[in-house]
Amino acid sequence: MKLMYDLPTIDQQVYDSNIDAGEKLMYIAPFNVLEDNFVDGWTVITDRRIYTINNGQLINKYELGRCSDFKVEVLYGSHVLHVNYDDSTTFICRFIGGRHHPRYSFLVNVLNELAEKVRHHENVGDPVTNDDIDLICPKCGSHYASGTATCQFCRSKKEVYTKLWGLTKGLRWMMFFPLLVACISLAIQFILPAIQRVAVNDYLTNESIRPVGSLADPNVRAFLLIFLAIVAIDLVQRILGVIQSRLSAVSGSKFTLMMRSILYEKVSTLSLAAIQKRSVGDIMGRITSDVNVVQDFVTNQLPSIFTQAVSFVFALIFLLILNPVMSMFVFIPIPLVVFIITKIWASLNRMQQKASTACRKHAFFLQDSLTGIRIVKALGTEDREVKTFNKNIDVACVECTNNNVWFDTIFPLIGFLVRIGSYFILFYGNYLLFKGAMDFGELHQFSSYSNIIYAPLVYITSLPRTITNFLVSLDKVFEVLEEDPDVADIDLPIDIKIEGDIDIKNLTFGYDAYNPVLKDISVSIKQGEMIGIVGHSGSGKSTLINLIMRLYDVNQGSIVIDGVNINEISQSALRSQIGVVLQETHLFSGTVMDNIRYAKPSATQEEVINAAKLANAHEFILNLEYGYDTKLGEGGHTLSGGERQRIAIARALIHDPRILILDEATAALDTETEKLVQDALNKLTVNRTTFAIAHRLSTLRNADKLIVLDKGKLVEFGTHQELLELKGYYWKLVMAQRQGAGMLKKANKLLAAKKEAEKAAKNA
Repeated sequence: MKLMYDLPTIDQQVYDSNIDAGEKLMYIAPFNVLEDNFVDGWTVITDRRIYTINNGQLINKYELGRCSDFKVEVLYGSHVLHVNYDDSTTFICRFIGGRHHPRYSFLVNVLNELAEKVRHHENVGDPVTNDDIDLICPKCGSHYASGTATCQFCRSKKEVYTKLWGLTKGLRWMMFFPLLVACISLAIQFILPAIQRVAVNDYLTNESIRPVGSLADPNVRAFLLIFLAIVAIDLVQRILGVIQSRLSAVSGSKFTLMMRSILYEKVSTLSLAAIQKRSVGDIMGRITSDVNVVQDFVTNQLPSIFTQAVSFVFALIFLLILNPVMSMFVFIPIPLVVFIITKIWASLNRMQQKASTACRKHAFFLQDSLTGIRIVKALGTEDREVKTFNKNIDVACVECTNNNVWFDTIFPLIGFLVRIGSYFILFYGNYLLFKGAMDFGELHQFSSYSNIIYAPLVYITSLPRTITNFLVSLDKVFEVLEEDPDVADIDLPIDIKIEGDIDIKNLTFGYDAYNPVLKDISVSIKQGEMIGIVGHSGSGKSTLINLIMRLYDVNQGSIVIDGVNINEISQSALRSQIGVVLQETHLFSGTVMDNIRYAKPSATQEEVINAAKLANAHEFILNLEYGYDTKLGEGGHTLSGGERQRIAIARALIHDPRILILDEATAALDTETEKLVQDALNKLTVNRTTFAIAHRLSTLRNADKLIVLDKGKLVEFGTHQELLELKGYYWKLVMAQRQGAGMLKKANKLLAAKKEAEKAAKNA
């Protein structure tokens, strides 16, 4: 991330005239809003002060020793960097958030440390650098494609097509054959007008030839041969067309299969954070519809472009040979057509982008609404969802309609302009015919070749729309393919058999590196221990277990398992030895047996049943209609919450994990079901290193150690009894829950007493 910009000359002069001798420049960052106006201002940070400069004027100057508690606040339409300056909140600068928010959020942490060192007269050291990639294209100011350093507007088209060519490796010969067939068909196309010229001049318009109708007449035989040749050429062309279509269909299917396979494989390698940036509908759209658009262009449009280009060149050569003067009429409208297409190209791209965005938004809403249909039904918000859906689809319809109307109006007119030359050819050709400078057959042949040359020209007028659709879809495909995985194995990862010792050393992590969620966590856990993780919502509990599963990589510090840094262990080896039971259990479509086997596909039926028994799930499974072969609906919603949870426990148990993670596994269950699930969990945690998150602290009473988090920091670590004796943060949590439970029990007693009184009064 760039933290040292170059000041313009007039601003550099202002800075030079205001600094003291020995003052050290640390950072220069831009800001772009001042008093509700857009500006090109600069925030200059030294080891003593902060300067805000704009257009050759010093706006403000702040002494770092008088600053504390720097923050970035999100306002409407812009963000603000503010500070506690002499015990009062002071705005330093405003900026457009999407472009500079990561930069200033990083500088906030730096400035807080810098100001503290200045206040304590400590050495500030050298400027801190940041290796994150800027998300903004320096050329056009657009956002880079998510997870990449690529601007979809400024990227070289040559680079795009080069990468596309790379994707066709292994399919090129199969894709070349339809092209070869098309070239053969094209060659035949140019033979036909020459044969027709002979037929017209030698037989149809030659009065000296009078066939008597007998096959013995050589003229009759010659005419019949010409007729049969024309029919044969047409038949051959159609056969070649069928062969080309069949070969294109095969190569297209292979290309689609390959692209979807590569895309899905790539998606599976991305980190959880990268996947969660996009909706399920967005990812599905890229793998399905966008791949279809790319496949159609590669297997259908590219060969057409090639054959149309070759057809144009050969037709032009033949026209020049036949009549150089008449052939020039073809090009009369071309400069005007090229000028028009050049002028409207940018507008076409923008319109296509807007239509694509509107359609994607509509698809995202549909996917989100159908995924949460139970909530929609439960809250009775069907009418509101229908109105929102109609609003989104109306916007998409308007954008697509505008797009289609524009294309369907402009390009027929452009097609008409392209064919204006044919009217000049018709007029001039007939003029030569009347003068006797050209015969009927020659005019017919010239007209046929001119029609051949106009086909590519008319095709070119529709090409911008095709290419625009293709580039939009290809950009979306490459956006996924070019995204670097946040979590990746090293070149030679280690496959270890995990025992269960875990050391967390000085761990700091933020989903955005400049905004840490966990700060300097250090704990040591022995094999077989059960560790409870407690804290208020947002304290970083789930983040910590996600890091242990290496769904994310730590920003600073390390997680060491059995003496090996987690980054050196292959992801497959690590996660195959971790069992997870979450509060929101997801079951896949398929049978109960399939879902339990999911963690170990090679498990025998006996292993599945044993796992189900240990999870207290065997009895209810036998009571299902088809037992273990009962098919579950989407997400397993045909089962109760407790039944789904016990299947999840069996799934976690079947591959004998060495590390077990329980994230609120019993939070949403009733008391009776919770006891069954808790009994299953107690069996599951034996001799396994276990991490358990629970809001009901009573469920963690038997944990060997408790990790207590507050605002991302480790505030306490010890046994339940030790932490109670400290009477610190954990003790307050326990007391608050006991008080809440007492109040609930008292309320239940009062309610029961009220019901008894009402019942007695009714009986009386």
